[in-house]
Amino acid sequence: MDTREELIKLKEKTGMNWKKLSEYYGIPYRTVQDWYMGKRQMPDYLLRLMVYKAEMEKLSLGHKEK
Repeated sequence: MDTREELIKLKEKTGMNWKKLSEYYGIPYRTVQDWYMGKRQMPDYLLRLMVYKAEMEKLSLGHKEK
């Protein structure tokens, strides 16, 4: 799976829209749009950091709170 598909999956799992996702991670909205539309390639390491942050902050990534 490429980073674009993983980014879409992250967005869906968190339940955020693209604007909220960009605000949450402090990434310009236009950059996130370009990644989504395939105009720019998202760095692999950045996607891993985004997933990690979401997991550490216990966003809804399919994990249930105990």
